[in-house]
Amino acid sequence: MEIWINPECSKCQTALSALDEAGLDYTVRRYLDVPPSRDELEQVVARLGLEPWDIARERESADLGIALPPRDADNRAAWLDLLAAHPEVIQRPIVTADDDTTVIARDADALARVTALGRTAD
Repeated sequence: MEIWINPECSKCQTALSALDEAGLDYTVRRYLDVPPSRDELEQVVARLGLEPWDIARERESADLGIALPPRDADNRAAWLDLLAAHPEVIQRPIVTADDDTTVIARDADALARVTALGRTAD
């Protein structure tokens, strides 16, 4: 299991605590220091069942002066390129598990999906 975090993010800190409480083994990836590649992003959005624009933080984009492409299939590749070039725009935290469970762990329901993996492994 891997969790992409920004250590300054309170949602990331909450997710790390939940993984620890569940007794799960995981690897922390500070995705601003080690940005995901375009291929990794494509895999993550596929595992999430989302489109690249669904994992973008629009406020950060605006704050950074990053123009966002239209949200449509014709611009999917441009979105993946943008997220790879500007990882600060990616939603966080993202948890990917070995069983293909992948969530944006920003709320209790998403965290519960991941922490349940610890209970089923017992």
